[in-house]
Amino acid sequence: ESQWLRNFRMRKGTFLELCELLSPALKRQDTWMRAALSIQKRVAIALWKLATPDSYRSVANQFGVGKSTVGVAVMQVARAIVDLLLPKVVTLGDVQVIIDGFAAMGFPNCGGAIDGTHIPILGPEHQGSQYINRKGYFSMVLQALVDHKGRFTNINVGWPGKVHDARVFKNSGLFRRLQQGVYFPDRKITVGDVEMPTVILGDPAYPLMPWLMKPYTGALDTEKELFNYRLSKCRMVVECAFGRLKGRWRSLLTRSDLSPKNIPIVIAACCVLHNLCEIKGETFMLGWEFEANRLAADYAQPDTRAIRRSQRDALRIREALKARFQTEQGNQ
Repeated sequence: ESQWLRNFRMRKGTFLELCELLSPALKRQDTWMRAALSIQKRVAIALWKLATPDSYRSVANQFGVGKSTVGVAVMQVARAIVDLLLPKVVTLGDVQVIIDGFAAMGFPNCGGAIDGTHIPILGPEHQGSQYINRKGYFSMVLQALVDHKGRFTNINVGWPGKVHDARVFKNSGLFRRLQQGVYFPDRKITVGDVEMPTVILGDPAYPLMPWLMKPYTGALDTEKELFNYRLSKCRMVVECAFGRLKGRWRSLLTRSDLSPKNIPIVIAACCVLHNLCEIKGETFMLGWEFEANRLAADYAQPDTRAIRRSQRDALRIREALKARFQTEQGNQ
């Protein structure tokens, strides 16, 4: 079992279940590969490649197949994961459970935490400069909303690294649905004398909205510091989720040599696999994070500029929450 976990990031039982779930899509691919490679072998090759920063050649040698076979297997499996499992596995689930989870961590009526992370890539031939981020390397942005347990509930992937997190967000379907008030079930609470909808939490790079709370910036008094502390404690779950995603699927830490149109499929597939492992309670081994940090050191995450625009309603909600946290603090 520990060998399986090390190589494929999941136990054998979960691996076989995954093969079963993907078989409708992988069976259909009646190509030259089908006779040569079973579904299990194709899934094994793909997971091995995603879990390690190994080259195609070394993975090919490991499985006794040709180098191009590895590339085909990775894309077939990633596409099957995205087509069959993404809509079922990366989904909101029971909102009340999520709200209760964040409330237990100290933030009321919260439905998720949002952030973006940069995945390094090789410079594309076309419009390459669009992909250079503020740290000076080529990347693609993954925006993710996570629940209280660090599972992805909504992802958006494929924007070039030069684009600011706030712009990625504003152009996403998630933003539109939150703006229209249809993403979460309508569940308002009253804080002080202000009505507050279900909110998500972001860092200073995001716009302050009635449904998106972010930290105070600038000069902070103790009340603002307490608010920021509560918010960042809950927002940590998204940073931890990215850490675990990349710790398991380390290919996301080194520059992907796939074409720009295939990279988003592979990143999305890794997000699905992250959720599956978390749902199944797969062990996250101690050494993985250390290894991930070592690889990640080559590609530091760009720091995002704070956005100052905000809406009057949003400011009132944030002020009311700040006052409530202060009162709660006083009553402890």
